[in-house]
Amino acid sequence: MYDFDQVVDRKGTGCLKWDQTKTYFGKGDLLPLWIADMDFPTAPGIQQKLQERLDQGVFGYATLSPRYYQSVVSWMSRRHQYLVQPEWITYTAGVVPALYMAVEAVTDPGDQVMILTPVYGPFFRSIQEQGRELVSIPLDHDGQGYYRLDLAAMEAAVTDRTKALLFCSPHNPVGRVWSWAELEQVVDFCQRHNLVIIDDEIHNDLVYTPGGFITLGRLGPEAECRSIICTAITKTFNLADLQVSNILIPDPTLRERFQKVVRRYHVTPHAFSEPALLGAYEQAEDWLDELLVYLEGNIDFFCGELNRRSLPLSCRKPEGTYLVWVDCRGLGLPDAELQPFFVEQCGLAVNPGTDFGPDWGQYVRFNLACPRATISKALDRIEAALARR
Repeated sequence: MYDFDQVVDRKGTGCLKWDQTKTYFGKGDLLPLWIADMDFPTAPGIQQKLQERLDQGVFGYATLSPRYYQSVVSWMSRRHQYLVQPEWITYTAGVVPALYMAVEAVTDPGDQVMILTPVYGPFFRSIQEQGRELVSIPLDHDGQGYYRLDLAAMEAAVTDRTKALLFCSPHNPVGRVWSWAELEQVVDFCQRHNLVIIDDEIHNDLVYTPGGFITLGRLGPEAECRSIICTAITKTFNLADLQVSNILIPDPTLRERFQKVVRRYHVTPHAFSEPALLGAYEQAEDWLDELLVYLEGNIDFFCGELNRRSLPLSCRKPEGTYLVWVDCRGLGLPDAELQPFFVEQCGLAVNPGTDFGPDWGQYVRFNLACPRATISKALDRIEAALARR
């Protein structure tokens, strides 16, 4: 059994989440429930592999062995029922850089790239900062926190200049794990309009739905021929700063276009890339299974406490990720006053909804990958702030 209730003091360790709240929120000493990393020590098996590499003591240029690629193949088969060929795998130093490189590889300046909002902030930047035109389609939702594809809006917005769909699966921040039928609709849409699907699956292992996660590649040749599937060990095993990502591209022509950009930027593995991945995929599966139980418990606790304490916030339990998209309309605050409420009155650092699109100012995103005591403390702060109003 692993102790996810253990509180680890991360202050003063160069930790972005804990040490940089003043930079990002204008106030230090906030309880941080924002950037998506976990406050848990990573699995002992991973730490052991990293220590063995550290003990060797020489950190020159690194390469990846066949065992590295086979470990990725085995993981995708075992956890996601998807048979990946080793040659499909391209290493990148993080999924966000891979999104930028994928956009560059499959579009030209002036081309359009479609996204479905609210969505992870770098989606916007990977398009706009490279001179591409953003086509932003709001997800349809029922007002109670359940989000769906708006295919009619997608059809109305697509043009002959639209070249790619930047897709998030599982979806950050709304927590949807797309069904097989929904993924078929995405593939059909992209096939009819000849779009490449740049598919961010970084949260693919963090899912609570009975049917589990469906990687896009499982939908068959129609999906595989147009997909750039971004996977990583980083979110799953809390290794964000090691930047180890594996981009799966079955189609050889599409893969070469992507790898050409990767080569141009001289992307190479580092000394800890392989030991981190081998430790994760070969020695930490039991840790992940226990983590999922704990995370789901955190989510149930948080959502339940909002109701039990009658707080004017609402959320729907996410189907995946450890992030909760919270509807704050019940507070009755203007958009401009929502973030000051959480920062100044509650002492909390949470991601404002506008990080995920300009139209989502009445929402915030909570990161619940922390000891449950931290969540309880955050709820106490919200309750106390409301009592003072």
